[in-house]
Amino acid sequence: MKETSSGNHRRLLLIDDDPNLILLVKDYLEFRGYEVVTAENGREALEVLEQDVPDMIICDVMMPEMDGYQLVSNIRQDPKTSWIPVLFLSAKGQSQDRVKGLNIGADVYMVKPFEPEELVAQVESSLKQASRLIQHKDAKGGENAPKIQVPFDVELTPTELRVVQFVARGMANREIAEELNVSQRTIESHVSNMLGKTGLHNRTELARWAIENSMA
Repeated sequence: MKETSSGNHRRLLLIDDDPNLILLVKDYLEFRGYEVVTAENGREALEVLEQDVPDMIICDVMMPEMDGYQLVSNIRQDPKTSWIPVLFLSAKGQSQDRVKGLNIGADVYMVKPFEPEELVAQVESSLKQASRLIQHKDAKGGENAPKIQVPFDVELTPTELRVVQFVARGMANREIAEELNVSQRTIESHVSNMLGKTGLHNRTELARWAIENSMA
């Protein structure tokens, strides 16, 4: 039985060109309740980010095609992704390497090999900090905090409506698939279609939109 208290269905993007490390870290994070999407390099990660925006990114530094530095530079320049916490994993542990990684835009810099428990602690700390910043921003907005804006003529199919209700309840795609007795890929397709229809960036915005419009 998986432990789910820590992750609270947060979605993480894990990027590394080492399949063994991907497998190890993915299994460990999923055991702690996180939903983990993977990519082998920065270019592949940008393609993933076009479809879905995660709550956090865990990224190797040295990778083929596009390294972690280039990826984070791209992420920080795009308003859709600039807010996402980024944790660098690197075999390069010199002081100048850490400084470069943090200056590029990473929030945390961890050196390989690392203890899985420390990785989880850093992930949880970064997510909590991001939540505090969002809450602070909302609190400053008070009553004037803007509602999620979507085109007025958006129409969801009955199945999409059921899926977005589950999303608003904080359920992961895997859990929704089990609830509706379909494949996880089918649920991912429904979520992707709804993001396309609404123009929203991620599941968090989709959930907030559903709650604000009394769908959930």
